[in-house]
Amino acid sequence: MTALLLAVFVGVALFAASALVIFVLVGERSPTEVRLVELGATPGDDASASFRDRVGGLISLISAPLAPLRNWLRSNDEELAYRLSLAGFRRPEDIETYLSTKALAPVVGVLLATFTGAGNRLTYGLILGAVAFFAPDIFLFYAIGKRKTKLNLALPDATDLLVICIEAGLGLDQAVLRVAEEMAVVCPELSEELLMISREQRAGKPRLEAWRSMANRVDLDTIRQFVAMLVQTEKLGTPIARALGQFADSLRTKRMLTAEENAAKTTIKLVFPLALFIFPAIFVVVLGPAVITLMQSLGN
Repeated sequence: MTALLLAVFVGVALFAASALVIFVLVGERSPTEVRLVELGATPGDDASASFRDRVGGLISLISAPLAPLRNWLRSNDEELAYRLSLAGFRRPEDIETYLSTKALAPVVGVLLATFTGAGNRLTYGLILGAVAFFAPDIFLFYAIGKRKTKLNLALPDATDLLVICIEAGLGLDQAVLRVAEEMAVVCPELSEELLMISREQRAGKPRLEAWRSMANRVDLDTIRQFVAMLVQTEKLGTPIARALGQFADSLRTKRMLTAEENAAKTTIKLVFPLALFIFPAIFVVVLGPAVITLMQSLGN
């Protein structure tokens, strides 16, 4: 039993370490860093590379003997690159770092299993190796969901800012730049997407295509509705400020309905914690002394 608990503890620690490595190596970057990378310059470029690149190179060097496994994992680079981009990791080096970590983590898990002190180390090695192998995928799913949640929460505020800027006399492109600057502190993810739209338009991409590219990069229903509204407004020639105002109202209404729905679900969700944790403790406190007194009376 002790060996099993130790193996579970080591597995949890290994998962946390893998997630931390992925977060440090391919963590989210500011829009300024993204732009500098696109221009061919590295932030703080000097004789030594950045900490993340050095650690990424170290992991790639350590996992060099596992190159066949890493090449097998990268059989579908396009899908992996798309999944990493959904989490905000768009550097070409992020794919190599992710694959190197995924190939090296099971080896580390098997090595840690040798320190469990259990009799059947092979079983625990397989368990820890499997946990370590899927740890980067689990962290990636978590990062994608977290980024989508941030974008979904920041979109109503960004839409209100767009309405204010357009009503103040700015064009749509200038309003997008202004909103990107204002949202850089509140939601860097949305600010990065808006700045990318502006850069694509300056590179010669049509406005509608740039907005559709944003919808594909984010893969969020709310963003798709927002882009579809802008495309329809652009084609029909309707006032953009009025359309944005109505869309912002619908987003706020939807968010309020979602909050009410979650509040209504709270009562049902509390049943299981109450039945499993709260009620037994109450029964022990209330009925415990009476049961002890009754047992003593029957014993006498």
